[in-house]
Amino acid sequence: MFTNDRRQEERTGRYGSPRQQYLQELVTQFQNATSEESKKRVAANLANFAYDPYNYKFLRQLNVLELFLDCMTEPNEKLVEFGVGGVCNACADPENARVVARCGGIPLVVQCLSSEVRNTVNYALAALYYLLSCESGVNKEEILRDEVVDLIKRYADAGDASVSFCNLAKAILDKHVIGNRL
Repeated sequence: MFTNDRRQEERTGRYGSPRQQYLQELVTQFQNATSEESKKRVAANLANFAYDPYNYKFLRQLNVLELFLDCMTEPNEKLVEFGVGGVCNACADPENARVVARCGGIPLVVQCLSSEVRNTVNYALAALYYLLSCESGVNKEEILRDEVVDLIKRYADAGDASVSFCNLAKAILDKHVIGNRL
């Protein structure tokens, strides 16, 4: 369920932390984490907060989108998964999409299309769909390079292997490629 100020106040109560403060505490926990397990737990938690439009402004203010992009450069596949998941959740918002593009996130998302982790690929396909769909001024040519479109076409043809890959890839192709390039 999406949050608004009134609902947030009800859920937080008199002694709870305001959302921005709580998210800041999570960012600090991530930055101070000494174990991969702690980092993964906090990254997953932050990615879950990224789906709610109520949090978008806070995510930008606290540089959480950049934290997600940093996770996507890690060797730990779970951190990559949670990073691209957070980007995917946040990119429905044009401002968030602009931040991701401006900070070099598009190549990182595209790179996730080659992951062996199914969730990572799903999140990457959905993130690309959002990046292409929103009115963010994202350079669509950066995404729709021939080699990326070819990979998306392969996912679109993988119906039996993965329905979600197939559906997301077909949605990208139908909305942003077919008629524009083919």
